[in-house]
Amino acid sequence: RIRSGIGGNRQVASRHVAARSLDDLTWPLHTERLTIRRPTPADAADVFAYRCREDVARWLTAWVTDEAEFRDDFPKRSESMLVIERDGDLIGDVMVRITSPWAQTEVADEVAGRQAELGWVLHPDATGNGYAGEAVAAVIDVCFDDVDGLGMHRIEANCFADNEASWRLMERLGMRREVHTIDESWHRDRRWHDGLGYAILSREWRKD
Repeated sequence: RIRSGIGGNRQVASRHVAARSLDDLTWPLHTERLTIRRPTPADAADVFAYRCREDVARWLTAWVTDEAEFRDDFPKRSESMLVIERDGDLIGDVMVRITSPWAQTEVADEVAGRQAELGWVLHPDATGNGYAGEAVAAVIDVCFDDVDGLGMHRIEANCFADNEASWRLMERLGMRREVHTIDESWHRDRRWHDGLGYAILSREWRKD
């Protein structure tokens, strides 16, 4: 909304939502075919089972190969994680990293925690069924929900330009390509890769 004041009109945040974390919300979340919930230590083995695969790790920052180390690190790794289940089987995970948009110092507290970065990983055996899109769309709903969710203003997601499945999913969800960086990422294949950055705003998502 626009508020009048001394010196003319200025645009202010349409709402102020207290910063929330994933643990502040009610889980699990159920979609038509999936259950999305916070992970527990018992999930470490199932998450490792697909994240240790080369065909999965190809697009991830780190290729995890030591299960014992992964289990030990799982509490930290899972702080920003939601896991995806299909008929009781864990088939993937979604990262929700809560951040704050850039703001000038005097007004930064007004938008603290109002932005999120998303990422997702699906077990290869579960791909091709639309599960990733179904899960990510549900998580975006939660991110933009002012009442029962995180009350976000903006969501971002990034991927290697060669990860076509990922950026096509972002586009199907209505996310906007904002960045195409050239040779900015050094991959473990010993080649430079382009990167893509996508985003969507709360008001854009709600048009759907």
